[in-house]
Amino acid sequence: MNRDDGLRALADCRRRIDAVDVQLLALLNERTGIVERIGQVKQELGLPIYEPKREDQVFANVVEHNQGPLPAEAVKRIFERIIDEMRQVQRVRMLDEKQ
Repeated sequence: MNRDDGLRALADCRRRIDAVDVQLLALLNERTGIVERIGQVKQELGLPIYEPKREDQVFANVVEHNQGPLPAEAVKRIFERIIDEMRQVQRVRMLDEKQ
């Protein structure tokens, strides 16, 4: 591959990544909307935001469905971060509703 071909391939890969990032963002925002609803239900029922058993179920689900190339531990770390951010959304939403 010559330099020009390589630069074109690199630019194409970056465009594809940008498109995937937009899709991921849409899915994360969809997930956040669902999490907000869960937070409302938990608040109405007096349930805690943090549910370690449910988080373990989420991790098991995504690891089970992972077909790579990401290793299972990487998938788990990514979802740990997502869940942490979702928990924060629930906390903020619950505080906003109390005020």
